[in-house]
Amino acid sequence: MEVANKNIDHLKELVKVLPDKPGIYQYFDKNGTIIYVGKAKKLKKRVSSYFNRNHYDNNKLKVLVSKIVDIKHIVVNTETDALLLENNLIKKYQPRYNILLKDDKTYPWICVKNENFPRVFLTRRKENDGSQYFGPYTSIGMIRNLLKLIKALYKPRICNYALTLENIKQHKFKACLEYHIGNCLAPCIGLQSLEDYNSAVQHIKSILKGNLTEVIDYLENEMNILASELKYEQAKLVKDQIEILKNYQSKSTIVNPDITNVDVFSIDREKNFAIVNYLRIIHGAIIQAHTLEIDTQLDEDINDLLLTAIVELRERYNSMSREIIVPFQPDIEVEGAKYLIPKMGDKKKLLELSERNVKYYKLERQKRIDEKIGNNKVLNLLKTIQNDLHLNELPKQIECFDNSNIQGTNPVGSCVVFINGKPAKRLYRHFNIKTVEGPNDFASMEETVYRRYKRLLDEGQPLPQLVVVDGGKGQLSAAMKSLEKLNLRGKIAIIGIAKKLEEIYFPDDSVPIYLDKNSLSLKTIQQLRDEAHRFGITFHRQKRSNSMIHSELDNIQGIGVKNAKKLIEGFSTVAKIKTASINELESVLGKSKAQIVYEYFQKSGEK
Repeated sequence: MEVANKNIDHLKELVKVLPDKPGIYQYFDKNGTIIYVGKAKKLKKRVSSYFNRNHYDNNKLKVLVSKIVDIKHIVVNTETDALLLENNLIKKYQPRYNILLKDDKTYPWICVKNENFPRVFLTRRKENDGSQYFGPYTSIGMIRNLLKLIKALYKPRICNYALTLENIKQHKFKACLEYHIGNCLAPCIGLQSLEDYNSAVQHIKSILKGNLTEVIDYLENEMNILASELKYEQAKLVKDQIEILKNYQSKSTIVNPDITNVDVFSIDREKNFAIVNYLRIIHGAIIQAHTLEIDTQLDEDINDLLLTAIVELRERYNSMSREIIVPFQPDIEVEGAKYLIPKMGDKKKLLELSERNVKYYKLERQKRIDEKIGNNKVLNLLKTIQNDLHLNELPKQIECFDNSNIQGTNPVGSCVVFINGKPAKRLYRHFNIKTVEGPNDFASMEETVYRRYKRLLDEGQPLPQLVVVDGGKGQLSAAMKSLEKLNLRGKIAIIGIAKKLEEIYFPDDSVPIYLDKNSLSLKTIQQLRDEAHRFGITFHRQKRSNSMIHSELDNIQGIGVKNAKKLIEGFSTVAKIKTASINELESVLGKSKAQIVYEYFQKSGEK
């Protein structure tokens, strides 16, 4: 059985004409919105796989295929081009069913400003002004160390003076405090030439690129020349600079300094997310490090996730490294680079370091999740409910159902959701009962529960750990029928709460339990039940009110749905419409329609 899609024949016709070439494909929904972008070595073979096989084990994939209305493709020269194009399109359109790279921070950069006597400073904004930006850095500590090193070596200015050569010649500036305390060489008053300053900036750029060895070699040569010319004081200053650089280099080098210009990637895949760590190595030192979290959508292959991260992070960090150390061989090459899976030695140590970073990130991630579950008060509440109700899992998500109707009219169902013991109102849901006629609470409960969890299963959404049904054995049995139909019996804990004596019923047990009236568990269940009742009653009243309004206005010949809506928006209630003057009606409907409404209520004797 293939995935249900009304346009399946049309889509298969589109697939037939696809070429067996590398490229990217785009899926569109009925609104013309891109919902998925994918890459392929052979477009025809890859795209046809979505429509020629079953997707029983992946609900999100089933939903995606059912929503595809149109397919477009772009042919490229190589698989690498397809990978790059896919990455760019995902970032541009952010399709719903593509993986999400989770980076909610604006990471800092070091800017070398495009100006005379360039400033060097930390910034979180990249501007298209010709300046050079190095980074981004995930560690403020690393930036501070680099800026501290640069300041000690070269003393670049921090003022924002317009240091044109003309202004300096005209003596428009005075030396500031930074010069007097030894943090600046005062180019503003001509004490440092533009040539000397620019030479220092070139060294700064080399340091920011991680090329400390180049700078050290240059300075050692400079020191030897000065010493040979008997300029010992200047040679001593250069020697001090070399010592500062070597000291910094020794602290930052983690492996053999001969290992240069290498990228290292490692990955760990979980059910709903993946973590990728990236290290950039220059002369044995880490000059950039980043850990990326990826939210998976369609049970993507770990190979595709790693490739996505490699392309994204190399582009982000402007890496041109010709060697990429990886834990396994990706199936698409990166242009200008080769993969290496090290078995021993220093490069193996680098891969192990990257893998440890992934491990530490996972531990920190779990700690953050645990903190979100709450402080001790929330955690104790959830554990109390778990113990009192003998649940297998901590009830982080609890859902409660209630039904509302008056003499069988306008029956509705409601579902409220508590996350970590607190209402999550954005997850609340109403249900118009569709299959039940007359006042039948049991059948209404069965329909509401079935529709709720059928939808969650179809969309691959997480299920609650506990379901509470407002009612006794009858309502609980009705809810259980729905769980059985969906093969969820035993997978979700479910209870019923009867109102009179606050009895708690469990499936297949006719004898209820009674929780202590002061129990936190009972109070939470009561809060859930009362919230579900309030939410359902509010919706039911609104529905009945709308029904009465429409039935009253529908009786007026010549007044259609649009005009009825204008009246309700203008006067709020039918009572106000009935008592409105002809002038008030004209301000909302215009002269002719206002006359019809006015005369209708005059004749009906309501005014």
